[in-house]
Amino acid sequence: MSDLQPVSKVASMDAPIYSLSESEVSLLKQISLPLNHCNVPSRLLASLAYQEQPIPVEIDGIAILYPNLFNMLKSADTAEIRANHFRGFMTSRFHLLKGSSGAQEAADPPPRPKINYRRLLLGWLFDSDNDQGAAWRSWVESRFGLLTCFHQELLPGPDSPQYLRFRQKCSRATYNTNELFEQLDLLYCFCQQELRLRYPDTEHLTLYRGCTEPSEYLIDGYPVKLFNNLSSFTSDPESALRFGSKVFSVRVPLCKIACFESLLPRSLEGEQEFMVLGGLYKVEQVKF
Repeated sequence: MSDLQPVSKVASMDAPIYSLSESEVSLLKQISLPLNHCNVPSRLLASLAYQEQPIPVEIDGIAILYPNLFNMLKSADTAEIRANHFRGFMTSRFHLLKGSSGAQEAADPPPRPKINYRRLLLGWLFDSDNDQGAAWRSWVESRFGLLTCFHQELLPGPDSPQYLRFRQKCSRATYNTNELFEQLDLLYCFCQQELRLRYPDTEHLTLYRGCTEPSEYLIDGYPVKLFNNLSSFTSDPESALRFGSKVFSVRVPLCKIACFESLLPRSLEGEQEFMVLGGLYKVEQVKF
C-alpha cells in the first residue's frame, strides 16, 4: 500500500455541520434503513456530505467489550504482528478451525466447521454475488443501515420479490453460525485501527472502480454514482479496467473501508482490493 497517496488531511477535531442537498434526499431514503448499529445515521453515512467530511464510525458495543484487544494491537510494532495477534484472538474467541492439524489441535474440543470471517473473505474474493457475499451485505445492512441495491439481480426495494430472494440467501448463509456478525464487527474495527496507524491524520484514500455504465446522477454540478452497500475497489486504475470499460476515481473516507488486501495477508490478494461501504459518491472518470 506504499504507493497510495492520501488526498485529504484532518483539519479540525470539531464535528462538522452537515447539510444534505435536496436533490439527494429522495435517493438517500431509497438506499438507507431507519435504524442501524453504529454512531452515524445511515442516511448521513450514504450522503455526499459525509464523503466530504467523514467522522469515525463506531459499531455499538465493540469498544466497550474488547478494549484489551485493540490496546494490544495498537502496541504491536508491525502490521504482521498485529495481524497474527488478531488471528489468534479470533481463533480463541470464536473457536475457529485452525489452519493446521497436529497433536495440540487433536487435543482441543472439535472446532465448529461453520462459516467464519476468513471463509467470508475468501468467498467475497471468489465472487461477491455468492452466498458469502450475501452474508457480507446482510451485515452491512444490520450495522450501517445501507440497503443492498444489487445481488445477482437488481433489488428495487425491501418490498420487492427480488429483495425477498436476497434475504433468503442471507438467511441460508448466516444460519447456525458462531456470532458471525460480531466476527465481522471486530474485523471492521481492526481494519479501522490499522488504517489509522498506517495513514495518520488522513481522512481519504483515492481508489478506483471499474463500471460498465457512466455516472448516473448530476448533483449540484458534480457527477455522482450510487455504489452498492458493499463494493470492491482497487488502488490500481489499470486493475479496475478488468471490471468495466469506464474507470472512476473516488475519494473514499477511511471509515468506509471494511477490509483491504494487506490487512490480513493471503485473504484478498491479487487485485489490490478494498471492500468499501456504499452510498452516493462524487466521482471522476479516469482517462487512459
